[in-house]
Amino acid sequence: GTAKKLEAVLKDVPGCADLSTEQMLGQPILQIAIKQDQIARYGIPAQKLLDIIESLGSKEVGLVMEGQLRFPLTIRLPDQFRSSPEEIANILVAAPNGERVPLSRVADIRMVDGPRLISREWSQRRITLQCNVRGRDVGSFVADAQAKINAAVKIPEGYRLEWGGQFENMQRAQKRLTLVVPLAMLLIVGMLYLSFRTKFDTLVTFISVPFACIGGIYGLVWREMPLSISAAVGFITLSGISVLNGMVLVSAIREARKTGMSLGDAIKYACDDCLRTIIMTALVASVGFVPMAISSGAGAEVQRPLATVVIGGVMTSTLFTVIVLPVCYSLFGGWFQKPRKEEVVLESHATASAGLSAASH
Repeated sequence: GTAKKLEAVLKDVPGCADLSTEQMLGQPILQIAIKQDQIARYGIPAQKLLDIIESLGSKEVGLVMEGQLRFPLTIRLPDQFRSSPEEIANILVAAPNGERVPLSRVADIRMVDGPRLISREWSQRRITLQCNVRGRDVGSFVADAQAKINAAVKIPEGYRLEWGGQFENMQRAQKRLTLVVPLAMLLIVGMLYLSFRTKFDTLVTFISVPFACIGGIYGLVWREMPLSISAAVGFITLSGISVLNGMVLVSAIREARKTGMSLGDAIKYACDDCLRTIIMTALVASVGFVPMAISSGAGAEVQRPLATVVIGGVMTSTLFTVIVLPVCYSLFGGWFQKPRKEEVVLESHATASAGLSAASH
């Protein structure tokens, strides 16, 4: 019924492969239905027929006791009377008037296909349709399948559809990522602030994360890959990698400023000194993920999106660190950065000591 209709719709969804429906029927069952009008005609009690039918298998009629042990006493018709439906139909039933009536006159006897098994989950009956998805992602396949099923199949009242397997795992992972991603971003910002102790340095370093995400998205689009769970994990990994180069450059600028260099000179010095380190860091991160990005064996559907996001994001993050970050630092660094209190105190002490030495002379 409904399962066959769903199977017919799923066959037409692009990407569906190895579709199968759980086999429910196929168990041969001997069905015997009493003819109420005929047993009334012959005056045969219905219980008498039920006793004969039950004795085809085994009917318990008493107990055999041996000391404290009890054994059920069962009876069964001889094999020649129950070897086939025809033989069962020829069993003679005695009527109250002494007439012997074949069982086939007072009952319908036939072989039918019954349920081979009845699957249940949480005390509710279910039937399972299974398929593999090839050539596309699971999320878009399920979306197309749901749209076609809603348009072509009317689900009877009391029935419901549940999508399981990898799609269920993906939905569960998406719910976890809604908590993990913001938490990871907050941790990155917190660690940056603990390292620099200034809001400006923390912000200008963290801006590399959006730039890295842009590269990851372009990488997925270029390779025609969906935004899967593994790709989302790649973005979390990329967020940590992209911050490293920015931290190297910003730390170098801060160290140069402590030696007394002007802001412009400190930026030029830091860029010249850290360029090789930044490029080598990007190359190591990119080249290390190349085997995953081009893999085609088992688990490739998980490895390729993750590696593609990291490689594309590292490229744009490196460009940001080399080009955009120095420009932002030169434009806004002088506005936001103020000398610390301890530096002002040291300068005042140095001025005072210089004045005393001049007075002594």
